[in-house]
Amino acid sequence: MAPITVYHADLHIHTALSPCAGEEMTPPAIVSAALQAGLQIIAVTDHNSAGNVAAVQEAARGTGLEVLAGMEVQTREDVHLVCLFATAAAALAWQEEVYRHLPAEENREDYFGPQILMDATGWETGREKRLLLGSASLSVEEVVREVNNRGGLCIPAHVDRPSYSLVANLGVIPPGLPVPALELGLFSPEVARKRFPTLAGWPLVAASDAHYSGDIGRRVTEYDLEAVSIAALTRALRRQHFKVVIDAGRNNFR
Repeated sequence: MAPITVYHADLHIHTALSPCAGEEMTPPAIVSAALQAGLQIIAVTDHNSAGNVAAVQEAARGTGLEVLAGMEVQTREDVHLVCLFATAAAALAWQEEVYRHLPAEENREDYFGPQILMDATGWETGREKRLLLGSASLSVEEVVREVNNRGGLCIPAHVDRPSYSLVANLGVIPPGLPVPALELGLFSPEVARKRFPTLAGWPLVAASDAHYSGDIGRRVTEYDLEAVSIAALTRALRRQHFKVVIDAGRNNFR
């Protein structure tokens, strides 16, 4: 059996491609902030797009920081789902599918903010014209099923928040939803389970949902992994081999 290593991970981080994120969220700035926060694994999860994943991965090369490829999909129920993949190519292939289900609406920078594509140095290489803040015409179940079919990992995002979450928008976790865990965005697992009885029995992880560099690493989950891979993460979630850390160094929760 491969040895287990504890990895400090923040698996929900936006770049400046997300119009609601700060323009400071460049690949080198994200890598620097993650390393300063003591993270070993992060995931790039822009709204409905994976356009900056490869740039952040390139920026992290040689630093020891592992960067997972991902995306935060907004479903037709306005529910956010974090989707993670083994490679940037797999995330981009999923992006093509999501784009086919997004409204054909252009971004309004004056209202929503710019959607900036960058290289590994943080240099702007273009701007995504399609509005990324809309909902895809895919249901929660359809997104989860398709991500699983592609060998990815799907985690419903910030389920304890009052908007864009399974609990807020649907009221319940759909019975039998094939996801290994749920992400918290506000509370500790103990508090969340008291406030939301529908979360009982679910593994609960935490991530920062960082839109600004100062938020990176604010909410961390420590995973016991035999390797940094989607398969190893899924096993750790199903076995509950992880620990949530909120405000790292001060409040630890098992």
